[in-house]
Amino acid sequence: MNTLSYKTVSANKATAKKEWVVVDAEGQPLGRLASTVAKILRGKHKTNFTPHVDCGDNVIVLNAGKISLSGNKWADKTYIWHTGYPGGQKSMTATELLEKHPMRVLEKSVKGMLPKNKLGAAIYKNLYLYEGTEHKHEAQQPKTIIVNEFK
Repeated sequence: MNTLSYKTVSANKATAKKEWVVVDAEGQPLGRLASTVAKILRGKHKTNFTPHVDCGDNVIVLNAGKISLSGNKWADKTYIWHTGYPGGQKSMTATELLEKHPMRVLEKSVKGMLPKNKLGAAIYKNLYLYEGTEHKHEAQQPKTIIVNEFK
């Protein structure tokens, strides 16, 4: 008699069913939007999620520069980096970054929520950000997702 009636299914590159998803970022809070997008990119919403495989969906984010931040975060939130030279630490506020590179605020937030390894870099390539409401992925027939209702 076989007592084991179930088997753990582990996804791989061939069995992962990747879909295309469209998300509208206009007026959405940065952290909530970024965490939802990162979860979709990683594939954690799927039943066959496997931590070491890229089994997430491709995500298209429209109006990526029109996100919102609460409180004084536009002035207080700083992005810091180092050039590699002595005394080369630089910083920029969220407002300055939004003016210079509108989509980079959301880009940095999502990238920070992904794994810091080769898998994270591969997953990050499945993110497509656009400033307006137009995108060039109509041939993939993406599904529209409302972020506030996504679980």
